[in-house]
Amino acid sequence: MPLPFIADYFWKGIPGLPGPLTVLKVVAVVAFIGLLKWYLAGKVNTSERQMHSKVIMITGGTSGIGAATALSLARRGAQIVLLVHQSPKDIFLVDYIDDLREQSGNEMIYAEQVDLSSLHSIRQFATKWIDNAPPRRLDMIILCGSTLTPPGKPRVLSDEGLEETWVVNYLANFHLLSILSPAIRAQPPDRDVRILFTTCSAYIASPPIIDGSEALTKKDWTPAKAYARSKLALMIFGQAFQKHLDSRKRPDGAPSNARVVFVDPGYSRTPGMRRWLTRGTLWGLGLYLALWQTVWLLLKSSEGGAQNLLYAAMEATLGRGEGGKLIKECRELDYARIDVKDEKIAKKLWESSEKLIERVEREEAVKRALQKKEKEELEKNKQSAEHVPDKSDAPVVGEGKKSKSRRQRKAKS
Repeated sequence: MPLPFIADYFWKGIPGLPGPLTVLKVVAVVAFIGLLKWYLAGKVNTSERQMHSKVIMITGGTSGIGAATALSLARRGAQIVLLVHQSPKDIFLVDYIDDLREQSGNEMIYAEQVDLSSLHSIRQFATKWIDNAPPRRLDMIILCGSTLTPPGKPRVLSDEGLEETWVVNYLANFHLLSILSPAIRAQPPDRDVRILFTTCSAYIASPPIIDGSEALTKKDWTPAKAYARSKLALMIFGQAFQKHLDSRKRPDGAPSNARVVFVDPGYSRTPGMRRWLTRGTLWGLGLYLALWQTVWLLLKSSEGGAQNLLYAAMEATLGRGEGGKLIKECRELDYARIDVKDEKIAKKLWESSEKLIERVEREEAVKRALQKKEKEELEKNKQSAEHVPDKSDAPVVGEGKKSKSRRQRKAKS
């Protein structure tokens, strides 16, 4: 019965139904869109690893790819430490962590306040972490925190007077890892320690880096150059940091067990990408919503981008051999620029970054000391003003005697 019906449909057609050619065209279009979406969605991580009891520190873990990565690792039993800009008591952050615990079935999720645009905030957290005795367990650091300035927008400075993209995307990671380095190297030799740097293919178009000072000048500054330069600097530093970890001789004689891995998640539908596409404007947001189907088709989801980070976190082969590998689409790739591994550039960049941080922290320490002194003087003056008696309320000396003698004179008269 079905076969004659199908044969009649294709040879004679059925009134009221679209023709066979129309149906074939629709099927072909749907199949093409489906295949294109499948291809652009990227590879899916197939690696697994025992994550229970592992302590993982994540920056940028409250939105986008970082949030998707944190949720996936929490579901596998890892203890998650989120480095966030807000106070841990912030009501929205408390709700977010409660939701994350409920979705993952994992109560071992915490938040620590770290402002990546503030070198002082980073030092406060990192020194508190490494001052712990014995050294705290640390199996992995995932650096997802990033920012960008939308095209056409002016250059933004941090509260410490540094270009924001350079500070958040590169200098904050440099500062954080430099201080946490003893805690990383103190991990037992049987522990597989990984530091995942989230990068972007934008580094390929970055201007050359000399020592990093060029990133702090206004000359030829554009949002695209600033973002690309920060990612290139991060990769150069990551290679140098791997050599820094490998150069230390462990007291037990074991080789270094810490490895740097660079991860390019690909273009995904994250808040940062939306901000870039909309140019940070309302009309851009309206256009973004109007073209949502195109955005959905061409860009990965946050979960799709997180697959590369999950692969880098759990692939067994990345826990052996040399560090400093680049992962994209769940496989190892070569670097598109040779200056990523240039040791001379890395040395200049490292030394320049250290001097910059030292200068900024010295200046900020002086400012904080002056502000503290001014605050103490204001409180002292306020207390002094509170202890001075009001003359209008004080009794007049001799007033009682004068009134008494006046009454006596009236009585005699």
